[in-house]
Amino acid sequence: MYPRVGHVEVGGLMSYGPNEEYIATRATSFVARILDGDAPADMPIEGPTRYELCVNRKAADAIGLALPPTIVQKADRVIT
Repeated sequence: MYPRVGHVEVGGLMSYGPNEEYIATRATSFVARILDGDAPADMPIEGPTRYELCVNRKAADAIGLALPPTIVQKADRVIT
C-alpha cells in the first residue's frame, strides 16, 4: 500500500492518498491570491479533502493475488 499513485503506475499493488491533481489546483489558487496582494498569514490552512484509491491488477496477477471485486469497484483508478 502506497500513499501516492505514482508508485502504483510503476508496479506497486495499490495506493490510497490525497488526490494530487486537486492539491495542485488548490495550491495554484493560493499562489494567485498572493500575487493579487493577499497576505499569506490571512489565508486559511487547508488539508486534503479528496482521496483516491488506485489498484494495479497487473501487479496483483504477478504475485498471484485475487483482488476482491468490491475493491476493484470502489477504486477510483484501476491499472490493467
